[in-house]
Amino acid sequence: MKIVAVNKSAGFEYFIEDKFEAGIVLEGSEVKSIRKNNCNLNDSFCFVRKGEVTLKNMHIAVYDKSGAFNTRDSRRDRRLLLHKSEIAKIVGKVNEKGYTLVPLKIYFKDSLVKAEVALCRGKHTYDKKQSLKEKDLKRDTERRIKDFS
Repeated sequence: MKIVAVNKSAGFEYFIEDKFEAGIVLEGSEVKSIRKNNCNLNDSFCFVRKGEVTLKNMHIAVYDKSGAFNTRDSRRDRRLLLHKSEIAKIVGKVNEKGYTLVPLKIYFKDSLVKAEVALCRGKHTYDKKQSLKEKDLKRDTERRIKDFS
């Protein structure tokens, strides 16, 4: 499994509740561009419409050797492939207050491009401050252990 892109801000902005693995509908030139690590998950999100899950705002750079025929938008909407039961579970949770569907990472599983999406609850500012304090404490203790030994 080769991880291509990670949404680092998702772990800071949200409490991650449940994770799903989804395939992505892509074109050949987009897959080649992803193989060269030319994709970005910043500011991307997912939504459900008409029983389909869509990934919005993910940037995949235009493949430079694709020629003049590839004039697709680099931030176009991309459909995610999930089972009906998973979509039903997602729709039930997203309709509740405070839950969103956020992409966490893009990776290759064998030769297929997969996306890990998660059902998340938003953090408040005091939750974010608490997580920063815990991160600093953990880093400090690891540093002291390293210096001690």
